[in-house]
Amino acid sequence: MKLIHISDLHIGKRVYEFPMLEDQKYILAQILAVTEREKADGIMIAGDIYDKPVPPAEAVQVFDDFLTKLAALGITVFVVSGNHDSAERLAFGARLMSGRGVYLSPVYDGRVQKVCMQDTWGEVWIYLLPFIKPVVVRHAMEKRDSDNGEEIQDLKIETYQDALTAAVQGMQIDPSKRNILVAHQFVTGAARCESEEVQVGGLDQIDVSVFDKFDYVALGHLHSPQSVGRETVRYCGTPLKYSFSEAGQEKSVTVVELAAKGETVIRTIPLIPLRDMKKICGSYQEVMFREFYQNMNTEDYIQVTLTDEEDIPDGLQRLRTVYPNLMHLEYDNKRTRSVRNIEGAEKAEKKTELELFEEFYELQNNQEMSGQQRAFAQQMIQELLEKGRGGRNF
Repeated sequence: MKLIHISDLHIGKRVYEFPMLEDQKYILAQILAVTEREKADGIMIAGDIYDKPVPPAEAVQVFDDFLTKLAALGITVFVVSGNHDSAERLAFGARLMSGRGVYLSPVYDGRVQKVCMQDTWGEVWIYLLPFIKPVVVRHAMEKRDSDNGEEIQDLKIETYQDALTAAVQGMQIDPSKRNILVAHQFVTGAARCESEEVQVGGLDQIDVSVFDKFDYVALGHLHSPQSVGRETVRYCGTPLKYSFSEAGQEKSVTVVELAAKGETVIRTIPLIPLRDMKKICGSYQEVMFREFYQNMNTEDYIQVTLTDEEDIPDGLQRLRTVYPNLMHLEYDNKRTRSVRNIEGAEKAEKKTELELFEEFYELQNNQEMSGQQRAFAQQMIQELLEKGRGGRNF
């Protein structure tokens, strides 16, 4: 069985007030072509379909067109809502669309929709878990116990870890079958980008061990393509670049091929955007010199960093005569460096203890921490924090 994994479409998004809808239509057409060319059995869309809970009409039309074309090709579609989506709006018409092989995750009520597919090796169960918060899971569990006439116990669902653990435990997974989860959450140890929403203190983090029962976990939420913990727990990343921190990335779709239980092959297919996102740096005279940009696609989305000590009068508009899609202009000079030193200290205050320790380790050792070292550091930090909450000195 062959499945395509995509996520974080953010249809309707604007970047530096530039509408991305044309670029999104282009890349969705490319994804459609890849899906057809690969003869995929299904496509998993792991949340953040839209950029806002109430998307503009044009964004809804773009996604509707995408789903309609997939259904016409006979490709089964699995969609979960993300933290940018309205779960209720996205689930509208879900029961009707399931008749066309388009499965939309319902609002979480303590149960998770699962769909069975068949291939040469038997059943493949695909579970659709929308983005959930602890309060949502706690409320769902309390309501379920109340409806069943059971005494409501102290559920102790306080963290995202608790919430995901409870949700997975309620799925009644058969470990002898091949099981896939489509979800939209943040797994500890994954790398973020500037264009993502951040929970202060890393409160939304969950441990990868929650997903041990699944043969593949199709994750959304983070914009950089990456595996976490093991190869088969994967963020496919956004199909487009949505911040200049992603300028050096190659965007792609993830192809998941399932054979017998325990045999999963993962590969990626690069996506080519209508307009790329690039960063250039130099003095005003340098970046405006024809030889500097003659081999560039000046229609790309550009961030220009000028090294001139004095600001260029009306610099943004003058640069746009060469770079019409210039999104952002900044300066790198003595004045801005002094400001960045202050901002750097403020950003450090927003990072988790583990992120700060990882940066310190990398500075000291000129290499990143291993997964085992990261887990040990996280355990030690957690113990120290718990001692602190108990009023003990450390």
